[in-house]
Amino acid sequence: MSADQPIILDLAEWLNTPPGQYVQGWEQKQIDAMVGNVFGYHAIQVGLPHWDLLKANRIPYKERTHIESFQASDLGATLVAQPENLPFESQSIDLLVLPHVLECSSDPHRILREAERVLVPEGRLVISGFNPWSLWGVSDRIPGIDPLLPVPAHLQVSLPRIKDWFKLLSLELDRGRFGCYRPACSDKVWLERWAFMDAAGDRWWPVCGAVYVVSAIKRVAGMRLVGPAWKTKKRRSRRHAVVASRRPQAGAFKEEDAKS
Repeated sequence: MSADQPIILDLAEWLNTPPGQYVQGWEQKQIDAMVGNVFGYHAIQVGLPHWDLLKANRIPYKERTHIESFQASDLGATLVAQPENLPFESQSIDLLVLPHVLECSSDPHRILREAERVLVPEGRLVISGFNPWSLWGVSDRIPGIDPLLPVPAHLQVSLPRIKDWFKLLSLELDRGRFGCYRPACSDKVWLERWAFMDAAGDRWWPVCGAVYVVSAIKRVAGMRLVGPAWKTKKRRSRRHAVVASRRPQAGAFKEEDAKS
């Protein structure tokens, strides 16, 4: 991997390796489950446009952007956007997916603030990243060992740190999961032999997964969801009809009035 190109491009190349394909397959499954039932009008994926993480979603307008202009069109992106300055109006995006974007930036907290700005109330944010406290992350901190991951250990953002940032913004943690417990073997055959580690790790040491996927919802204080207007109108019409039936009609008279 070249030191001259951005980390996001190194990551895109690494995803084509056996451990990268292993990570990509696990994240695809988790994100598909998180975005499948998200509704709205606009869904945006920022970064890694060759990897479609919105395919399980049914929102009509979906776009994948690239962070760098280099080969953007070849990778399937139609828009080049910096995650720190998204070219979208405030409260205009219903679903925003950031695959490994925070750790490829020098200012991840600013990216989260920008994500919170463009999301509509009750909009969903999905983030994936490398876990710095996994076996993969710890090995990158051992001197003399070649890095296993394309993202340096000091740039990897831990999940507790993301939770703290959520508390400072209007983002409420919805759900999340760790995964990928196999050793980072460069050989696909050895990766398959360690497949039993996924079930064991998910049960016995879940926080030690190599990667994580987390979902958050933008909450706005004082906001109240209002049901369809036709239901309210129908309920009011029915109530008025009952009241009207109980009122004496114009020109009606009581039985004792007739006797008098």
